[in-house]
Amino acid sequence: MLAGHIDGMENSERHPTRSEYVRGLAHRLRMLRESQGLTQEDVASRAGIASYTYQQYEKGESKRGTPMNPTLSSLLALADAFQIDVRELLSIDFDASGDDGWPNAV
Repeated sequence: MLAGHIDGMENSERHPTRSEYVRGLAHRLRMLRESQGLTQEDVASRAGIASYTYQQYEKGESKRGTPMNPTLSSLLALADAFQIDVRELLSIDFDASGDDGWPNAV
């Protein structure tokens, strides 16, 4: 199978890069937190993760200068903290940007 083709059909859909996805998820976390009137500390406490770790996630980092790479366990805990399904947490529309230039949540 050639790149860009699936079963003989051309696949022109562009997938987000890791960097774009990290930025989108960071923005999604901040939007969810703010829409629920929570502090970063509230979310971290609800998810059972360190406040510093959650702050880094909202920046799109795991360690300074390293793109965020949360574990599945952390993503599930964050979804629970926001009282949403993990699929909703990870739903990011990369084809539409908000007023601030970031991808929108679906």
